Amino acid sequence: MKDVWTIYKRELTSYFSHPVAYAIIIIFLLLAGIFTFTLGNFIEAGDASLTYSFFLYLPFILMVLVPAVGMRLMSEELRSGTIELLGTYPISLWSVILGKFLAASTIWILAITLTFPMWITVNYLGEPDNLAIFSGYLGAILLACTFLSITLLVSSFTRDQVVCLIVASAICIGLVFATFDPFVRQYSKILSPGVKDAITSLGVWDHFLSVVRGAFRLQDFVWFLSIIIASLLGTSAILSAKRA
Repeated sequence: MKDVWTIYKRELTSYFSHPVAYAIIIIFLLLAGIFTFTLGNFIEAGDASLTYSFFLYLPFILMVLVPAVGMRLMSEELRSGTIELLGTYPISLWSVILGKFLAASTIWILAITLTFPMWITVNYLGEPDNLAIFSGYLGAILLACTFLSITLLVSSFTRDQVVCLIVASAICIGLVFATFDPFVRQYSKILSPGVKDAITSLGVWDHFLSVVRGAFRLQDFVWFLSIIIASLLGTSAILSAKRA
């Protein structure tokens, strides 16, 4: 655990010693505000739970911005050759993976938490279900960590950060749009119900909206955790093969 903490501190410091973290957080907050007050009609909708004025639009923002943060996680180590150097230290590969993943996750937890003025605003204007709002923030953090784990896996394949960004974003965009209702209605016309159900079960929306609405279904948490754990295991397997 000490090694994980060491890697975590190093990675977190590197984010904030460069403008990357600040730029991503600011862009995220700006986009979240724009979506909420335009498409989400925050004032007119009277959505005290923030489900349809704020949380509904987060997947569209996270599917691109999360890979932008995570694209350097392993790609930079592979490009510079430091992944081989780390192999000479008395530190496990899992410590490196977990330390990097937790550091990048901290950036997104911070970014999502900084939208708290919206929570304060709905409490000032009305009497919202604060448990539902808390559940929405939990769902947003789980989604960000899921996209981040996918990006971490992709970054272990390539030394090129741009390639990682493009591939990881494509996967995250696919997970979002594959179960976005307008797209589901279109491809359900040409696909069998079994295939349609298989696609929607792999996508984001059903699980994300369930958590955001405060349903707390076990299968939703299993879906998020399964992708995160599978991506971390895949990253470990690929890096172990590269170091062998």
